[in-house]
Amino acid sequence: MESNADLHIHSPYSMAVSPRMTPLAILETCAIKGITTIATGDALHPEWQKRWADFLENEQGITVVPSAEIEGAARVHHLILSEDFAVCENIASRLSPFSKNIGTGGRPQIRLSGVEIARAVHEEGGFIGPAHAFTPWTGIYAHYNSMPACYGSERPDFLELGLSADSSYGAGIHELCDVPFLSNSDAHSPSPLKIGREFNRIRIRKAGARETIESIRRGDILMNAGFFPEEGKYNRTACTRCFQQYSAAVAESNGWRCPQDGGRIKKGVRDRALELSDTAPSRRPPYLHIIPLGEIIRTCLGMGSPETRKCQQLYCALIDQLGNEISILIDVPVSDIAGIDGRVAAAIAAFRSGEITLVPGGGGKYGSFSF
Repeated sequence: MESNADLHIHSPYSMAVSPRMTPLAILETCAIKGITTIATGDALHPEWQKRWADFLENEQGITVVPSAEIEGAARVHHLILSEDFAVCENIASRLSPFSKNIGTGGRPQIRLSGVEIARAVHEEGGFIGPAHAFTPWTGIYAHYNSMPACYGSERPDFLELGLSADSSYGAGIHELCDVPFLSNSDAHSPSPLKIGREFNRIRIRKAGARETIESIRRGDILMNAGFFPEEGKYNRTACTRCFQQYSAAVAESNGWRCPQDGGRIKKGVRDRALELSDTAPSRRPPYLHIIPLGEIIRTCLGMGSPETRKCQQLYCALIDQLGNEISILIDVPVSDIAGIDGRVAAAIAAFRSGEITLVPGGGGKYGSFSF
């Protein structure tokens, strides 16, 4: 069987996360979106664990995978997956002497190196890999030139690409040739605009957290799906103050300071991936570029926000009559969509065929698109 899995979200115990992020709201959005496996996020937090207790088995039939993101040495972020909360409790207990906020923060800081964290997670029965690996502030490749430089002899179980990258960005890096890639939303809100904006289609033998993780480790990922990399806010090398974009060579010649306003220039994900690529691209599952349906509707209606009443009415009409959002974006015949709204049908047909204009993001400013 196949499952659409989003394995990285956050709880209100992390910074800048919506208080509407509750287990019930998350599961309801998953049903609308077409996500059939969801991570808990922040599973090292004792209160967040308690709030999930009544929802691990749920009427939506969605598999729940305990997960957490932690920040280690050099501010590198690591994603942890586990088969149950008991493993998370053991990991939290093991790491607590090295953290001031593991009992209070959803995404705790741990005063340990990558190899020490990975060893602790593995010895307690968990699985670990770098979160948003190419992101310039907190990705592993922002601070290290190789996986062993961070994880030593502890082999990561997967690598999360992040919103500014797709599979092609890592496919040419030799050390990643047999590392499964994950594409997750890193959602901070239960909105369908956030949850499932990136996901993995995984072949599983039966539903369950353990089975999902085992499928990932076997490489049974059928498809990654998510943003066009250009939509990400760190795709191109750019000034973090005025967002002027530069080539890596020009940025280097200017000492990574913007000649226009003196702001700091951050190396973009695309340039960093090119810098690390050292072999012919390895064979990877297909990567499907998608745009949240709400954003497509907003663009088609010429509205400023997908949360406006007109946009929401059309979104609900599409979901009510055609099924979940992922199906509408990928599978539902365009003629069926046109029966509800011809503008949205034309836009979905355009992005399915790659007829889309992208303005790349960089320096912390998201990219944009038009049809």
